[in-house]
Amino acid sequence: MPFPAPVAAASFRETVADWMRRFQDWLCQQLETTDGTGRFQEDAWQHHGGGGGRSRVLTHGSIIEKGGVNFSAVQGTMSEQAARVLLMPNPEYFATGVSVVQHPRSPQVPIAHMNVRYFEAGNGEVWFGGGLDLTPIYVDEAQARWFHEQIAAACAPHDPTYYARFKTWADDYFFLPHRQETRGIGGIFFDRLTVGKDGDRDALFAFIQAVGRVFGEAYCALLRLNADRPYTEREKRWQLVRRGRYAEFNLAFDRGTRFGLETGGRTESILMSLPPQCEWHYNFPIEPGSPEAATQAWLRKGVDWFTETSRPA
Repeated sequence: MPFPAPVAAASFRETVADWMRRFQDWLCQQLETTDGTGRFQEDAWQHHGGGGGRSRVLTHGSIIEKGGVNFSAVQGTMSEQAARVLLMPNPEYFATGVSVVQHPRSPQVPIAHMNVRYFEAGNGEVWFGGGLDLTPIYVDEAQARWFHEQIAAACAPHDPTYYARFKTWADDYFFLPHRQETRGIGGIFFDRLTVGKDGDRDALFAFIQAVGRVFGEAYCALLRLNADRPYTEREKRWQLVRRGRYAEFNLAFDRGTRFGLETGGRTESILMSLPPQCEWHYNFPIEPGSPEAATQAWLRKGVDWFTETSRPA
């Protein structure tokens, strides 16, 4: 299936929503082909304020233990309190997007997240948002550098400042303040790229498409590269600990989770991002000089993946 191009519809919101729906189809096919045996199961749903979505979840695949690719196009009026919490200029909204989280079976394969979204507020403001990031259980420096190179190359044709700006934004956003560590090796994050203020709508929409494409291509390449690497029980245990940190972020800090819950979204779809299994240990021991300690040392803001080529002390 070729990467989808936008098809003009009766309104711009319909054009965007249609592309999001077809992008979901494309990405699911890429992931299924890469996994080899897993297949997404679809659950269609309706939103109480209007519109709805398609939740797709793959479980027990050859590489992916649990992965979700969700599409939604919804509208409604949120409470005044929710509008304040979410910094919405008006309680009326239309939103469409695709949200992706993949939890691989092996600790040698990184967790991945991607989101692209489009909003219209009742006061006429229109904006795009999104991002993608990688959470390796064990940081492979060469793969981390390659991942960031792919993102930078995808950003460059749209705005030469995007990668640096949005990489810093991702470092700040995908961060667990109570642990003083990043969720993983980051990527890019951006919110409220507003039509008019930050560019015309077609240019911003084209950037959103580029984000979706680079995620699908880069992550499937990493799945293929790491799927057959052996692992030990110790490494599997570390994966469950790192998954627990992932869950902490999504439940306590993720704006998409908060938006979905605050606007009465479908709970099963919103919490699709949580791993199938994870663990918390009191004072989990990390031995100095261990592979786990090396990964922990990379979980900090401001890493320049293009220049930092040796493991930090």
